[in-house]
Amino acid sequence: MPIELRFVRQLRDRRGEVHGGAFLRERRIAFDAELRRQPRELARIFVHELFHFAWVRLGNPRRRSWEELLAVEFARAARGELGWSAEWRKRELDARDRIARTLRWREYCCESFCDTAAWLFAEYDHPEFTLAPRHREDRKCWFVHSGVTERISI
Repeated sequence: MPIELRFVRQLRDRRGEVHGGAFLRERRIAFDAELRRQPRELARIFVHELFHFAWVRLGNPRRRSWEELLAVEFARAARGELGWSAEWRKRELDARDRIARTLRWREYCCESFCDTAAWLFAEYDHPEFTLAPRHREDRKCWFVHSGVTERISI
């Protein structure tokens, strides 16, 4: 079944203005209409939103593997992220969230996955790409070894 794409003026979620949003059950992605004037940014946001569909199809073993990679980053006190959606969630986490696998932790894991995909497929260096190169490389290796860069199911 195809995914419908829409442009919406002044797109918002419960926290405020957003560039895009994935509606998984409806198989729809909405983008802020202003992105029409910013093709590179539209492409980055498109990949991020598309990977929300991939996240739900990864299966528990691969999602847990991604969580383990992020837990290692936390143990190494890695700062920064590969997009704002993961960055602000990361800032709100504490050790209990990770250990208890709270909703906040799982949402962060999903957003970091989608932001990492957007970084991998972006063809430019965006100011939101603040994660250290060594952690970026670990994430890139995870994507390659997990098979996500070869073929994704959405």
